[in-house]
Amino acid sequence: MTYCVGMRLNKGLVFMSDTRTNAGVDDISQVRKMRSWHVPGERVITLMSAGNLATTQAVVGLLDERNKAPEDRHPSILSAPSMFAVAMTIGETLRAIVTRYRTEGPMAESIFRASLIVGGQIKGSEPRLFMIYPEGNFIEAGEDNPFFQIGETKYGRPIIVRSYDPAMSFEDAVKLLCVSFDSTIRANAGVDLPIDLKVHERDDFTTIRERRFERHDPYFQSVADGWAEALGIALAELPDFQF
Repeated sequence: MTYCVGMRLNKGLVFMSDTRTNAGVDDISQVRKMRSWHVPGERVITLMSAGNLATTQAVVGLLDERNKAPEDRHPSILSAPSMFAVAMTIGETLRAIVTRYRTEGPMAESIFRASLIVGGQIKGSEPRLFMIYPEGNFIEAGEDNPFFQIGETKYGRPIIVRSYDPAMSFEDAVKLLCVSFDSTIRANAGVDLPIDLKVHERDDFTTIRERRFERHDPYFQSVADGWAEALGIALAELPDFQF
């Protein structure tokens, strides 16, 4: 299992993903689920993945190969004219890989499924954020759906829904996501640290803001402990129930 969140703010985009992957209680490993491509001064793109690991790694591998040697039939996301075109290319790549594995492998499409979040900005256009489904189609973030989650989403969603504000700072957004991830980690053993963070500031194509929260990271631990304490205080201050 995994947990990834992509968030759209007035200031830009924020991405966070965990690194746990497992095929059973006795087979747990760590895999980076966030991949970025950066053309200094021109574009920045980040992709996060959840689902079948072989499928998601094949998607990233094909994208990398096509960036090195693009073709008319298989264009590079580094030369795509818009983030919409980037999402279209990635969606088509995902659909092709899922279809191929389904045809050549066991007759169970679900074991090859994967979902993706891709976002970024190309110079001269707005930052954009998309969620791509296993079928290759996708939806775009907007005012009514300003963030996307994939993987184990239910435990961390209420935190974001209650506190998200498009005008919030990157610092507050990271704090909010840390609480969302802590809530998920405490409820589901399939999600765990380390956690990867990346921030795309609007119209900044040179600065790469990224961070990995390792196990026992002082900041992440302080947020987790502070949130637990704040919840205890808030619960104590609520009106007492009377039978």
